[in-house]
Amino acid sequence: MFKQLAEAQLDPILSLSIAYREDEREQKMDLGIGVYRNSQGETPIMNAVQLAQQQVMSTQKTKAYVGLAGNEQFNQSMMDLLLSGTSAHQRSAAVQTPGASGALRMLADLMYLAEPETTVWISNPSYVNHKPVMEAAGLKVRYYPYFDPATKQVDSAAMLAALSKAGPKDVVLLHGCCHNPTGADISFADWQAITELANKNGFMPFVDIAYQGFGDGLEQDAAGLQFMADNTEEMVIATSCSKNFGLYRERTGAAIIVSDSLKEAQKAKGRILNLARSTYTMPPDHGAAIVATILNDDALTANWKQELAQMNGRLLNLRSGLVSAVQAQGSQAFNFIEQHKGMFSVTGLSPEQIGRLRDEFAIYAVGDGRINIAGLQEQQIDHLAKALITVS
Repeated sequence: MFKQLAEAQLDPILSLSIAYREDEREQKMDLGIGVYRNSQGETPIMNAVQLAQQQVMSTQKTKAYVGLAGNEQFNQSMMDLLLSGTSAHQRSAAVQTPGASGALRMLADLMYLAEPETTVWISNPSYVNHKPVMEAAGLKVRYYPYFDPATKQVDSAAMLAALSKAGPKDVVLLHGCCHNPTGADISFADWQAITELANKNGFMPFVDIAYQGFGDGLEQDAAGLQFMADNTEEMVIATSCSKNFGLYRERTGAAIIVSDSLKEAQKAKGRILNLARSTYTMPPDHGAAIVATILNDDALTANWKQELAQMNGRLLNLRSGLVSAVQAQGSQAFNFIEQHKGMFSVTGLSPEQIGRLRDEFAIYAVGDGRINIAGLQEQQIDHLAKALITVS
């Protein structure tokens, strides 16, 4: 049977990490895979997570199944974190999922169940997993203009003109903050305009928010999503705890359904649980238990928010430091990096130039020109600046 299979294509990001590990050069730099690293090049366990983990381990008395929906305290906490203060908070339901990718798939399966002819509009470019997950669920995918390669910012006019053509059988997928891969975020005015279009044309918004707290701040990063949730009858949200809680390997995420009533949201949740039963059945508990512990303890919440703000502040400093280092060498070509948000920036470098970064400078980045600012160490800034100028 298996001899009939063609060779699988290597994942462009994960295969990059393998090549990086095998590189024996001392100054090598991994700016490919999307993880946060500190000044020592480590992805640390956050202090609040360590404390919550100790609490979970000392109080947990069983490893019995938690149920199809996962940790319900975690589910409520994620709705609180994203939707508190909005009308949507009281007409929403959540399901714990294996990471945000699990949430994307469960929501995609739910949309196919509700309307098999659904077309999901995704930004050009978008997170590498958006298109294959939607298509694997049987949905059609269509791109809308998003990133202007000349300005390295969002082309709002082209985006809104395209989305004005989306209709009742369409879903528009948006990045809640810190757009992956570009780092260019839509403005609050864009959120308002897309909300108006959704209400006028009947399409459903689908927000993937995987980097809350890595842009303008924890509350600010959810402002556009909250406006949209407050002013639409129906939308869906995929959220992740990988980055802002540092729980990458724990695969901790949630799918949230906002409907016109709690009854309708709960009905949709029930259908997701049916879908989950036929796939992974139940999500892993450990990460969700840690997040629920943190968000239901005032001291731990304050600890987590402080550390997250420090991580975000360091990201901002890395961006400004890199731009300053490039400017010090007489170039203004990468000033846009300081205006981007979150972990990533699209540099505008071609695959050939990215290849030169790897071959000549031992700097590993994704072929589409994306670099992970959060993978950079302060002592590497000058080396990266020189390399960017040399290959551009």
